[in-house]
Amino acid sequence: MSEHANPPFGNFPAAFTALDVHDRLVEPVAQALKSWDARDAAESVLYVDTDPDKADTAVFCETYDVPPELSANCVVVAAKRGGNVTLAACLALAGTRVDVNKAVRQHLEARKVSFAPMATAISETGMEYGGITPLGLPATWPLLIDEVVTAAPHVLVGSGRRRGKLILPGWAMARIPGAEVIPGLAG
Repeated sequence: MSEHANPPFGNFPAAFTALDVHDRLVEPVAQALKSWDARDAAESVLYVDTDPDKADTAVFCETYDVPPELSANCVVVAAKRGGNVTLAACLALAGTRVDVNKAVRQHLEARKVSFAPMATAISETGMEYGGITPLGLPATWPLLIDEVVTAAPHVLVGSGRRRGKLILPGWAMARIPGAEVIPGLAG
């Protein structure tokens, strides 16, 4: 049985060290946590149990008393150049919008960038829509993280499922394999 953990914010019915509840996570997320070379970062990740019907950001923040500036959204984008399409993930605080037309497009050296279709995001990540998280993404994908996310003391992100969320220190976000911290990614 896992011991309860104390989350740094919010009002959650239960919280655990994510490594102790890998059975509540989708396989790519559980595997990413288990194999993360930065053990201090992996061990800092908390899992909080939540209602999947309240997973959308505004309702979630109100229900669980989570400040929007400590909640981040992970979106999947499709960058096109010539005949090639590159999928990437972008992580930004909930109250901001990822600048796909300038910051992402320039960073990925693409002609055009758009949000990936939901079916593509789900099938390529192995995660549920509304729960996509930066942990456990395909290893070949760029993971672009807005600099302000890594400066936050703790940040809440999806768990790979609509039920449950992960909380981890901002510094740990920068240590996710493949992460690139980008100033001005969102505004």
